[in-house]
Amino acid sequence: MMASGDDAQHLVECNLCQQPVSFFCRRCGVNLCDTCIAIHLRVKSKNGHAIVDFVSKNDDDTWHCDSHPQNDCSAYCKTCDAPICILCVSIKHKSHEMSELSDKIEDLFKVIAKENDRLQSSKNKLERVLEHTTRLLSSIFSIYKQRKDEVTARGEEWHKQIEETVKKLHQELDDMQKEHEAELQKQKKEFEEMIDRVNEINRKTRKLQKSKNVKEMQTFVPLIQKQKNFSFIEVSQYSVPESYERKIDEYLDIISKKKESSDRRMLDVPTVTCVIDTGFPASKKDQNRLYDMAVTDDNKVWMGGASEELKLFDLQGNLHHTVSITTEGMYLCMYNKQVVYTDKPNNAVRMISDNDTVVTMFTTGDWKPRGITGTASRDILVCLYKCDQNKVVRYSSTGTVLQEIQYDSQCQPLYKLAIYITENVNGDIIVTDWKKKAVIAVDRLGLFGYSYSGVQKCSAITTDSVGHVIVTDIQGDKIHMLNRDGRFLRYIIPEEGIENPRAMCILGHGEMMVGENRTGIAKRIKYLEE
Repeated sequence: MMASGDDAQHLVECNLCQQPVSFFCRRCGVNLCDTCIAIHLRVKSKNGHAIVDFVSKNDDDTWHCDSHPQNDCSAYCKTCDAPICILCVSIKHKSHEMSELSDKIEDLFKVIAKENDRLQSSKNKLERVLEHTTRLLSSIFSIYKQRKDEVTARGEEWHKQIEETVKKLHQELDDMQKEHEAELQKQKKEFEEMIDRVNEINRKTRKLQKSKNVKEMQTFVPLIQKQKNFSFIEVSQYSVPESYERKIDEYLDIISKKKESSDRRMLDVPTVTCVIDTGFPASKKDQNRLYDMAVTDDNKVWMGGASEELKLFDLQGNLHHTVSITTEGMYLCMYNKQVVYTDKPNNAVRMISDNDTVVTMFTTGDWKPRGITGTASRDILVCLYKCDQNKVVRYSSTGTVLQEIQYDSQCQPLYKLAIYITENVNGDIIVTDWKKKAVIAVDRLGLFGYSYSGVQKCSAITTDSVGHVIVTDIQGDKIHMLNRDGRFLRYIIPEEGIENPRAMCILGHGEMMVGENRTGIAKRIKYLEE
């Protein structure tokens, strides 16, 4: 165990009398006790004396004149661009332009501090990239395992005919995994080394701020100015394979395409078969009434609006049940046959039990929840935000975080204001983003798939049994239908029209329920033929 600074000082003796040391003469390099200071100062020295506390003997807060080493520098010659002593002022530099040394130190440190701030600011970008790279690196195994599982699942459909093909694809994925992992490890190391360099510059800057060593500052300024910003660093373009299971079809020359549209034809003009006045009051802030809805297994619809209650209607518009909740019913879904909603003020996800009790499923930490949906794998997907950050998190029913989706492959934010969310039949996770004015889809692993920006202001989003993506356009007074790849197919606008559509759910039998945001009216719309 090392001794502290005070303990170490007592172990050193005065060079003159062997008493414990208290001071140090920098000019003579002599350790001194309290008594011997006066004796030492009486000894003549051509360089003079400089007595300091022993504990600060190594702090270089003064510098000596190059021409007169016995003198400390006290001025700065602008003509010669050098620090000088008082003797130089009156002799060699008498006719030169002078300034206070402290002014020159201040000017130099301003340059250093500015450059240091620039590098420290750009370090934030670098740290975010490093964090994303580290997270991706840690999930590499699960990503490739998922891909191999997809390959295996497709292989089992064809039994022994494609066993050899599955083995071959596994090997390809294993090789690609090793290559990808090596690339990310290399990138991670480079980012760590960059951050170490920035931290070293920061430590040097702090030291110069304390020492005010003008020569070191002069040497350091060009070095720090040469350091490049990290704001525009290049991130590896390496991407994981997508839909790799289809390689089996390529190897066997088998075309296996799923139909993307129903056997039933879409109605040229959708019709409204029922109108429901939900009775939700208008919000004080913006006069909104109806926010979200979710369909039950027995074809009833839970609706939430601008009041602290959820209402259950049948498809004929009869109110069956009302449940009091802890906040406005802005975002809800069905999960295990129970209605679930997000409690944004309290950062929680809550469920209505069979006896109408509000049960907290889990909390979301310091992130506030918005849109929510259940998944085919019995997980829960939630849109979360904190300050200007947005992400999608996959939770288990007990609140265990299973997956976080926040950045694309270039470490750029996927979302600016994630509102509603759904899962498609192919596992895609689809979000509406109010700030981007777009529908954004990622695959089940969180890898970017597509973006659709043909809406004025997208709101609720859902999918049907064949993978159509359906999104309400609250400002465009229409409903957009896309295929599973995000390509626009058609508008759904009933003959009677629809005003500020927001909430929406698919009922089956070619029908959907759509809620008008401002009127609080829910319309049952038939859009497919029998």
